[in-house]
Amino acid sequence: MNTNDLKIFEAVAQSGSFTKAADLMFTVQSNVTARIKSLEEEFDTKLFLRTSRKVDLTEEGKILMRYAKQIQHLVQEAKNEIKSSDIVTGHLAIGCMETTMALKAPEILLSFAQKYPNIELEFKSEDRDVLISDVLNYKLDAAFVSAPLNTNGLKQIKIKEEQLVILASSKQPSLNKLVTQEPLKSIVFDNGCIFRERLESWFTHKGVHNYKSIELNSIEGIINFVEAGLGISLLPEEIISQYYQNRKICTYPLSKQLGTMTTLLVYRKDKAPSKALQSFIDMYL
Repeated sequence: MNTNDLKIFEAVAQSGSFTKAADLMFTVQSNVTARIKSLEEEFDTKLFLRTSRKVDLTEEGKILMRYAKQIQHLVQEAKNEIKSSDIVTGHLAIGCMETTMALKAPEILLSFAQKYPNIELEFKSEDRDVLISDVLNYKLDAAFVSAPLNTNGLKQIKIKEEQLVILASSKQPSLNKLVTQEPLKSIVFDNGCIFRERLESWFTHKGVHNYKSIELNSIEGIINFVEAGLGISLLPEEIISQYYQNRKICTYPLSKQLGTMTTLLVYRKDKAPSKALQSFIDMYL
């Protein structure tokens, strides 16, 4: 077995076809078939279930796929470090929540680029559960997520604590009066967002069960909708004080339990970080 065998194996799994895999790997189908047969003989198991229409991974094939991704990732890291042992180079994919993207990503990019100009830093914004899954599945090198985290296979570094506040338009009545309206309208991100979860927990605490959610995908959109009086929302207080303090918005504090959010930096613990990732981690140690 060599690393090219694993690339062919991944191509078959991703395309569901020996023919398509051959096209992806710029080879002939007979070679793909031979390499898969060789792998199956080496591991003494069937890796694919073959039908007339497509091929699917067996349970054993799924196990090998997990390790194949790790092997390919390690090989690429080794190549990067061997090419430049004195200068830290490479590419890092870092995940974060929408608010981190808006509030901290530019600052992180600037300071990191000044210190490590040969490392390409890429940010991806997603919901917490997606970010955790992407780190575990080698789609991201690390991610900023909210605590608590009880996921096996991840190391975590505490980054900071933030205070969350409820937002309402200054044109509307007080928050105590707003919660008596039925249905109470909220302006939120999609399901899976930590801010939405905290706001809905607050609704439960206040005995609010009849509410209607308007889903948006940007902080700016949420601010605009709240200011217009279309509903209430919940965001970090720092965002409002730094970027939206002149808007017609009132903020209301929460209890310590609901109003405190701890941000963690998480990364895999099944292997030592690359030089590039370690350089990023060192910024927070």
